[in-house]
Amino acid sequence: MTSTPSAPAAPELQIVESRVYRGPNIWNYEQAVHLVVDLGILEEYPSHTLPGFTEQVLEWLPGLGQHTCSRGRVGGFVERLQEGTWMGHVAEHLALQLQAEAGHDMRRGKTRMVRGVPGRYNVIFGFLDERVGLAAGRLAVRMVNSAVAHDPDFDFATELDDFLRLAERTAFGPSTAAIIEEAQARDIPWLRLNTASLVQLGQGVHAQRIRATMTSRTGALAVDIAGDKALTNTLLSSAGLPVPASDTVRTEDGAVAVAERIGYPVVVKPLDGNHGRGVGIDLRDEVAVRAHWPTAHAQSRRGIMVVESFITGNDYRCLIVGGRMQAIAERVPAHVIGDGTHTVSELVETTNADPRRGVGHEKVLTRITVTDGAVELVRQQGYEMDDVPPEGEMVRLALTGNMSTGGISVDRTFDAHPENVEIAEEAARLIGLDVAGIDFICPDISAPVRETGGAICEVNAAPGFRMHTHPTVGEPQYIAKPVVDLLFPPGSPSRVPIVAVTGTNGKTTTSRMIAHIMKGLGRQVGMTSTDGIVIDERLVKRSDASGPKSARMVLQNPRVDFAVMEVARGGILREGLGYDRNDVAVVTNVAADHLGLRGIDTVEQLAAVKRVVVEAVPRDGFAVLNADDPNVREMRRHCSGGVVWFSMQPPGSPERAFIDARLRRGGRAVVLEPSDRGEMIVIRHGRRSMQLAWTHLLPSTFGGAARFNVANAMAAAGAAFAVDAPLHDIRQGLRTFTTSYYLSPGRLNMLDVKGVSVVVDYCHNPAGMRALGEFVDNLSEQRAHQSGAVRAARIGIIGAAGDRRDADIRELGEVAAQFFDVLVVREDDNRRGRPHGAAAELVAEGVRARIQSGEVRAKSVRVVPEEVDAVRESMVLANPGDLVVMCVDKHARVLTELESLGNSAYAGARADEERAGDPDLDPVELHDAAEASGQEARTDYVDAEAPAL
Repeated sequence: MTSTPSAPAAPELQIVESRVYRGPNIWNYEQAVHLVVDLGILEEYPSHTLPGFTEQVLEWLPGLGQHTCSRGRVGGFVERLQEGTWMGHVAEHLALQLQAEAGHDMRRGKTRMVRGVPGRYNVIFGFLDERVGLAAGRLAVRMVNSAVAHDPDFDFATELDDFLRLAERTAFGPSTAAIIEEAQARDIPWLRLNTASLVQLGQGVHAQRIRATMTSRTGALAVDIAGDKALTNTLLSSAGLPVPASDTVRTEDGAVAVAERIGYPVVVKPLDGNHGRGVGIDLRDEVAVRAHWPTAHAQSRRGIMVVESFITGNDYRCLIVGGRMQAIAERVPAHVIGDGTHTVSELVETTNADPRRGVGHEKVLTRITVTDGAVELVRQQGYEMDDVPPEGEMVRLALTGNMSTGGISVDRTFDAHPENVEIAEEAARLIGLDVAGIDFICPDISAPVRETGGAICEVNAAPGFRMHTHPTVGEPQYIAKPVVDLLFPPGSPSRVPIVAVTGTNGKTTTSRMIAHIMKGLGRQVGMTSTDGIVIDERLVKRSDASGPKSARMVLQNPRVDFAVMEVARGGILREGLGYDRNDVAVVTNVAADHLGLRGIDTVEQLAAVKRVVVEAVPRDGFAVLNADDPNVREMRRHCSGGVVWFSMQPPGSPERAFIDARLRRGGRAVVLEPSDRGEMIVIRHGRRSMQLAWTHLLPSTFGGAARFNVANAMAAAGAAFAVDAPLHDIRQGLRTFTTSYYLSPGRLNMLDVKGVSVVVDYCHNPAGMRALGEFVDNLSEQRAHQSGAVRAARIGIIGAAGDRRDADIRELGEVAAQFFDVLVVREDDNRRGRPHGAAAELVAEGVRARIQSGEVRAKSVRVVPEEVDAVRESMVLANPGDLVVMCVDKHARVLTELESLGNSAYAGARADEERAGDPDLDPVELHDAAEASGQEARTDYVDAEAPAL
């Protein structure tokens, strides 16, 4: 018989790490919270071994009983609890249910063990508001620990109340939420721009903004006019619309004088007030006016009051959107109805217990607050707060019908007389508001106000929607629809095309090629890359901008009508994509790089990370995939849209057979067709075949020597073809794209420095070095063929990032040793956790190991940690006609130094050598004597006895 372990003495569930994914990610297609939790000793105690645990969590959150979990049926999670499940999984479900308690209906979640770390779990669950999601995760962990330990000090009711208050503070108001819900129903993307209610709808050039019910189309002048009640009254009166007689005053005596002139009863209110604050109505004599004056004055920012004639009747709010009436609500002031049993105070408590009532605008109704003014109003009706009104008696607690003071609403949209509708619409047009709330006071909205008496007492900018979307009595009106129609008329776009480019190597150049093609089409392209954010060919931010924050910056820019996003592994792991989907996903290749970081230890795992951009392709989108890379080829199984293949393999190869099979079914591909004249890039679509360009005529390929740029050009062509760019414009874009510093800074920039050919590139991993080495071989062969000269020396500057694995850093040196005669090893400014010189020494170890084998080209290696010093060292070693390849981190700094060397320093160093009678340095045969003896590298080279180049 298996013994059951006793409950642990002290629970140890802890959050080790937390992340927020703001877009598609490796765990989920949508935004999610990711907690890494450590169960500690609780790893040995699944739920069924903990006495009372299941009962306790179900008592706290009975809604857990509705969770289906993996069973796919209601109650499935409770079954898992009873059979035994681990605490990470329990925390996931608690976090989801806590959000449900706050009105955030989230059902997506999963829990998986961290590979290779017993007791640690990845807990992932969806969220609507990230602050609420994170708070739910933290509270869920505290609940688990308290339920395990039976902690008497844990007050769940208080904890839940604090959590719900947080959710209420961060939640959108009813008006903003209604507009966002309508936008989501139309697939219009949205982005919260601050912690309040400022929201962007749409992307780039199509973006519109709202703040509550104020929109991008709301004129500032119209808002100012609506905020000036006296001016509003004057404008409406001059147009013949019914308004009360009124005037503005600054003093209490002035208010009395105006009231006597226009006649009692009157209304006194702040000129710049809102939400009914400071409004006094039905003031019947001088005493009443003077008594209300301090209250009204306290609510005014400018100290100006409006005194107007009191219009008797019901209070109606007419909502006008785009000049058309959309909804009408009758607003009933805060009140209670007597039942012959309870006092007025008790009736208020009962009314406030309605779950629809909350504080401020957090819910569809507002709790009634008993102020001194409310007590006085009750007294005027013949009651005290402790009196029991008779059954059916209405006792008012506020004079105005504002929802913010506890009033209720009754839908009257279809009861209004056409003349009244016309008056309200004309009022909104006169003020100039796109969304306006017209306050009518009249006996009955169904009868013409010009006959029954009544007037427009106020025009409001940014009117609240909740009285219409959630009326206390009557049918709700879906008024968010006309607002969204106003911002995005039917058929108008809300998204800009997004092309996401990822891969181990080539993604920056491919992104730039795509952007260049689309710029030729007249598009204003926003691009993110490892060099920064570029908007319409202008660098607006210089940084590694290949993450989700940069993507959001591009999509917020109002000039952008096409987006090209370079997507790096780190950003995906850290925050997801930062947007909900991309129309085209380009994957150039997947090779061993960044392994050993954030749990990614194999190339297959790295491919799964980069695959996220493919998973984010919609059904009408495309993935552009490298058919020559098996890891990329497999991504086709995860793409909801179509696939555009590209391959550099010749006809008859397995890769081309793979592509041909898909072309026969109507697929798309970009391939190479060899001929006597060279290689032609061809776009194929089913049976159609379209010639694009000769590879050797594309400037970026250096006459076909840069094979990796041939592949990049094919990927870019595939992406442009996927977004229906004309063939001529694709061809023109590739023919005019060069690797000049202007178009492609830091990527295969070639320049001449006093006769020395210098290539500046960003290559930093073994796979990239192999491709770059192939380019060096091809270029050297081209030059030798063209000039018939003896081969020139090759000098390379290389360096590796400190966060790579030791083996990967050494491999970089081993690969570079195959292609260069002399290698100068530098370090990045950011050593990423390694001691000074450590990464450079590992690279040098790899070079030395290959030199000692005698099977490589390299004869010497030198460690010069500072990048600029390494540049100077390589140029001192080079003779005219030599090739220096600089794989650098800060390319702008390097280009500045090269310019300086070309103008003075380099020439001066050569002159000094000649004056000293020293022979030209011969880097091919140089070797470091210190390295030969196993010591550290020295600062000088020993000239070996060998023929000069």
